[in-house]
Amino acid sequence: MRVSLWATIALTVALPCMQAQAADSASDGAAAQAALVRTVTDLDTRFFAAFNTCDAPGQLDRHAAFLDPKLEFYHDTGGVSWTSKDYLDKTRQNVCGTYRRKLVGSLDIYPIKDYGALEEGNQAFCDTKTGECFGAAKFMILWHRTADGWLATRIFSYGHHALK
Repeated sequence: MRVSLWATIALTVALPCMQAQAADSASDGAAAQAALVRTVTDLDTRFFAAFNTCDAPGQLDRHAAFLDPKLEFYHDTGGVSWTSKDYLDKTRQNVCGTYRRKLVGSLDIYPIKDYGALEEGNQAFCDTKTGECFGAAKFMILWHRTADGWLATRIFSYGHHALK
């Protein structure tokens, strides 16, 4: 195929511009992902700080502030909670003052277009009195970015097993 001199000149001029635009786009995407990771990591830290101290005055309410009222919580051994109220009642009954959640390793965070983010990770459960960790599981939290902030809409806690 023959390429004209003008086509060669046009490609010579356009190619660096196209490469720069692609680099800018990749840079913007990387910056957006880094910001999302910082945001969701902070959400996880604050969400579970309140969870871990839910027996202290006001902490369960602080934990509840991260939850959509229509929260769905799926637990492989405990079943499903269909509302944040049901989830909080079970948390008050089974967690507060008994054990705390500890993040194990790092988080994997994925953007969900026009919605928010999906957070995945591993966690251990440790006795509040002795500090000894006795169990572990995987988890996922679906975070919805709203005009008023971020809310957990779906939480999955699964693959529970005892630690030896």
